[in-house]
Amino acid sequence: MAKVVGVGGVFFKSSRPRRLAKWYAKHLGIELELKSAASFRPGAMPRGSFTVWSVFPSTTRYFGPSRKPFMINFVVDDLEGALAQVRRGRGRIVGGIQQYSYGRFGWFLDPDGNKVELWQPPTRRRRPRPRRRAPAFRTGSAGRRPRS
Repeated sequence: MAKVVGVGGVFFKSSRPRRLAKWYAKHLGIELELKSAASFRPGAMPRGSFTVWSVFPSTTRYFGPSRKPFMINFVVDDLEGALAQVRRGRGRIVGGIQQYSYGRFGWFLDPDGNKVELWQPPTRRRRPRPRRRAPAFRTGSAGRRPRS
């Protein structure tokens, strides 16, 4: 069976697409390749991040206060900085920052009233590998070690 292997894009309508695209370029650093389009390469994503595709019930309040039937999530490198830039651009911040084991999140409404979620994945610190202890061997097996 053929299957989906990733998200190829997010497409939505705006009454003024160039204006909205310029707003995102100015306030979130999205590098426009066309007048109202940009692309993101998987290799540019922080280590440990990923793309989520999820269907919500039609009654969800998670996309509120927007009345749009979708929400966009952008991965950011500095959540507080991104939210400050959005605020300076007169985006409407929705709620406070929330932290989970898989990262920190903040939300806003863009000039068209679309709810946007910003996700800063956790910084992955390399943990020292635990020392491997030698296995305890039993005697009485003719002096042989168990196979590992």
